[in-house]
Amino acid sequence: MSHPTQLPQTFLVTPEPVAGKPFSDFIACLERSLEAGVRLVQLRAKTLAAPQYAGLAEQALACCRRHDARLLLNAPPDVALAVQADGVHLTSTRLMAATSRPLPSGLLVSAACHDEHQVLHANRIGADLLTISPVMPTATHTTATPLGWPRFRELVALTAIPVYALGGMSVDSLEEARKSGAQGIAAIRSLWVGE
Repeated sequence: MSHPTQLPQTFLVTPEPVAGKPFSDFIACLERSLEAGVRLVQLRAKTLAAPQYAGLAEQALACCRRHDARLLLNAPPDVALAVQADGVHLTSTRLMAATSRPLPSGLLVSAACHDEHQVLHANRIGADLLTISPVMPTATHTTATPLGWPRFRELVALTAIPVYALGGMSVDSLEEARKSGAQGIAAIRSLWVGE
C-alpha cells in the first residue's frame, strides 16, 4: 500500500449509476476514466440498496485493480472491509459521528469537509485525505454556497492532511488548487469519461 503522500492529483467521484441501465455500462465508463489516467476513485452510489452497492463495488474494485488504482467506498466502513476496498470516504455526517479512525492503518480514510469544525474533526480521527467543498459553484449541489479560493486556503491551513478541492473543478483548476495548498482536485463530470 503506498503512503498517502503518494496520492495522485486527481480524485474521481463517480456519478450515480443510471437507473435501469446495466452496471456493465457504468463499469465501462469507469474503465475509460482509468485509461485516461485516474488512479483514485470514490464509488458514490447513494441511490443503490446495500446489496446492489456491494455488487457494484466488487466490479469497480476489479476494474481499479487492473489499472493499479485505489477505490474508496462512500459506504459504512464494514462494507469497505467486506469488499476489501482500499478504504472509505466518510460523508460529513459519518465523519462527525466517528469518534475514532474507522479503519486500520494501511487502508485510506477520506473525509468530506465543508467547514472548519469538520476539518478539525478529520484531524482528530486521523483521516488520510480530505475533500473540501464546494469551492466553486457546481451543477450537482446548486443550493450550496461556494467557499471560493480564499476561504478554501484558510481551511487547508488548518490541516496537514492532503486536501482535494471539490466543487466546480476541472483539470484547468489544478494549478489554482495546488497554489492554494491542495493535493489536487476531486470531480465528477470533468474526470468521468461518460458514454
